[in-house]
Amino acid sequence: MTYPQPQLPPTTDPLGETLHLLRLTGTLYCRTELGAPWGIDLPPIDGCMMLHIVTSGHCLLEIEGSETLALQTGSLALVPHGTAHILRSGPRTYAAPLFDIPVEQVSERYEFMRHGGDGEITQTICVVVRFDHVAAEHLIDLLPGVLQIDAWQDDQDDWLQSTLRFISREAKELRPGGETVITRLADILVIQMMRTWIDQTPTESHGWLAALRDGQIGRALTLMHREPARKWTVEELAQEVGMSRSAFSARFTQMVGDSALQYLTRWRLQLARMKLRETSAPISTLAREFGYQSEAAFSRAFKRVFGVSPGSVRENVQ
Repeated sequence: MTYPQPQLPPTTDPLGETLHLLRLTGTLYCRTELGAPWGIDLPPIDGCMMLHIVTSGHCLLEIEGSETLALQTGSLALVPHGTAHILRSGPRTYAAPLFDIPVEQVSERYEFMRHGGDGEITQTICVVVRFDHVAAEHLIDLLPGVLQIDAWQDDQDDWLQSTLRFISREAKELRPGGETVITRLADILVIQMMRTWIDQTPTESHGWLAALRDGQIGRALTLMHREPARKWTVEELAQEVGMSRSAFSARFTQMVGDSALQYLTRWRLQLARMKLRETSAPISTLAREFGYQSEAAFSRAFKRVFGVSPGSVRENVQ
């Protein structure tokens, strides 16, 4: 006996549904107690985002080519591209290289750092995370060099202020389960900062974000994101969103920069690359999962897009 396949609900919020795909992988969480004068020179960390939460005191954040940011208690600063930057207590204060500063290893991914002089104390939580979904690659590319939120401003949601107070208390006491609480809440803050930036970004006429916001192209993108292995045709996608084939094809390419089928191919292969890194599933199984009739066809497409074979990706992970 066969059962009908469940019908997916209509797409009413393509941008929100895409954000739901974002998954953070925590790399490192560090609580700091910094006595003025102090400075920390953080090197670039490829493929990672760095979040700084000032739980008490204040500091400066400097990124080459950008305006210096003054971070107060309750400030959050996100460096989304893993760019090298400096945190310091005041202008021109010496900044020691990060890896020259001793830390106390609380657990495998949680550290405590005490650094600086005997002056005014600043306490922060520094988080290094990476996204492990292809949706993040598209979104992070759009973000500026640094994002900042001041949670104690009157126009910020109460939940954000409460979350920071909660993190601050947990960081000081580190009760049983406290590490888990801090890491989960920090992950939420990263996504919330990205959402805030999206809300404040003017609507543009083209680009991936503009395409997701578009009622028809956004729905087409979500359909491909939901069912990447389906043998979509341009005609089917156009019909699903209520457009003619020619109008849909032209509008999609204008907004996204690729044709619909080029985008689908790249999306499939990026998902496959992620699975190659995360699982031990045979390449032939992944080929079928992402809509390819044979491992050879999958491997050819993969090498055409990424310049390397699927097998070499898995070897580099091992």
